[in-house]
Amino acid sequence: MLLAEYINNTAQLFANADLHFGHGTDNAIDEAVYLVYSGLGINFAEDFRSSRRVLSTPELHTLDEFVRRRIESREPVAYIVGEAWFCGLPFFADERALIPRSPIAELIEKQFAPLISSPPALILDMCTGGGCIGIACALQFPQAEVDLVDISEASLALARKNSDRHGTSDRARTLQSNLFSEVDRQYDLIVANPPYVSRQEMQSLPPEYLHEPRHGLECEDEGLALPLQILQQAEHYLISEGLLIMEVGNSEEALQKRLDKLPMLWLEFEFGGHGVMAITSQELVKFREALN
Repeated sequence: MLLAEYINNTAQLFANADLHFGHGTDNAIDEAVYLVYSGLGINFAEDFRSSRRVLSTPELHTLDEFVRRRIESREPVAYIVGEAWFCGLPFFADERALIPRSPIAELIEKQFAPLISSPPALILDMCTGGGCIGIACALQFPQAEVDLVDISEASLALARKNSDRHGTSDRARTLQSNLFSEVDRQYDLIVANPPYVSRQEMQSLPPEYLHEPRHGLECEDEGLALPLQILQQAEHYLISEGLLIMEVGNSEEALQKRLDKLPMLWLEFEFGGHGVMAITSQELVKFREALN
């Protein structure tokens, strides 16, 4: 069977199966390309529509099993093929951490302009998971040191594997910590993507998300417990001219209502995404009372 034929057939199967696309793709054809190309190690620059490649019998057996798992078990493709893409970079992906999909990628690719005026020397990636945000920052800022912080040692092991893959291990250290509990220095930039899904929202998530570690998604207090702790504590771990960027997704409205006096800047994204805020260390200090 031709590669193009297999991808088109798979896309039709995915469309008919009423799958949810939210881990790097948003439609059946892109999902099929992601599975097939990653499964076979094909360069994504190749256009499958003009390809004359014929799939071998072993390749077909492998892909058929991947397709079966995607449809019957509703496993995300990233976990099936063991790889996800973030900031145009491949990262190892498995059930130890969430699959990277944050709109913060767009900020990283723009080197956080115009939010920061000079390259940060020290960056903290809070709730790093598999390390994609911090590692991508390390690659964008070659002179910076990056701390990859997470409460899960399993997630940090995956982050170290990804850091080795991208050659950032000499500048990106992992630190097991319950938020800031083990953090001992101040940063120019803190980028946080904590769990922020409320218990109510968890009950309505598509099955694909339930393959991900629940502790990386669910958060108490309407999804605000951890974001609030980060906002309350971050001033102590930022330099005087530092910046906090934090993603809270669909909990944005709840956070705005809870902290209506805090001057949070909610960012807009050219390629989609929402629920990401920015606030300076000076603003955190000035409006400290509003956080307590």
